[in-house]
Amino acid sequence: MARLQRMKSATGIYHIMLRGINKQQVFFNDDDYYMFLQVLSRAKTISGFKLHAYCLMSNHIHLLIQEGEEPLSKVFKRIGDSFVYRYNEKHDRCGAIFQGRYKSIPVNDDEYYITVLRYIHQNPIKAGIVEKCSDYEFSSYNAYFSKSDFVNTGFALELIGVDQFERIHTEQVDDNKVNLGEKAVSKVSDDEAASIFKSITGGKSEDDFKNMPKDMKIAYIKQLRSQGLTITQVINLTGVSQRTAEGR
Repeated sequence: MARLQRMKSATGIYHIMLRGINKQQVFFNDDDYYMFLQVLSRAKTISGFKLHAYCLMSNHIHLLIQEGEEPLSKVFKRIGDSFVYRYNEKHDRCGAIFQGRYKSIPVNDDEYYITVLRYIHQNPIKAGIVEKCSDYEFSSYNAYFSKSDFVNTGFALELIGVDQFERIHTEQVDDNKVNLGEKAVSKVSDDEAASIFKSITGGKSEDDFKNMPKDMKIAYIKQLRSQGLTITQVINLTGVSQRTAEGR
């Protein structure tokens, strides 16, 4: 069955997630973490994307990336090929490391950008690993307080400044405001969601949906949500912002 086309971000910025196959642990020691960061840094140099944030957890990875001239599909093939080769050689193993394709969620407005940025950095706190974002070594949080050639901190600091950046990271983000924070697994598959979308909207395209009046969009979104579609599925199918997908 054909895969659904990935939703394009109007800003070129995406929240990316990679998870260990079968949710298994990927990083077993500091060297594993550093290996991935080296691969990511090399891919950044070659591909020209901007890295706004990252957090490496033991069995999954969060990235906040702004696409450059090279499409993300090519970027992550390069990252995957290089990391898998080096990792398997080190651990004397073979086969895949990550579960399926990388997951990408468009970040289409400033408010959601800040929400995702904070969500990414707070992962180690929620996992009970550290008490403060600054205590976790394998995230981009501390790069925002020093000059970094690896993390592109300028955009966030222009939006909110360093003092507010530090303050908001002491306030826990509501997972319900982050697409990937939806805990329940939808009973509606992505293919079923696409079929429901087509049925409810009368076969309208994504461009048609974008050009609708906001009240009409929200009416359709309420119908889609009532059929079991997650906020993530709604955004992927319609291209609306996080705020609109929530009916706001």
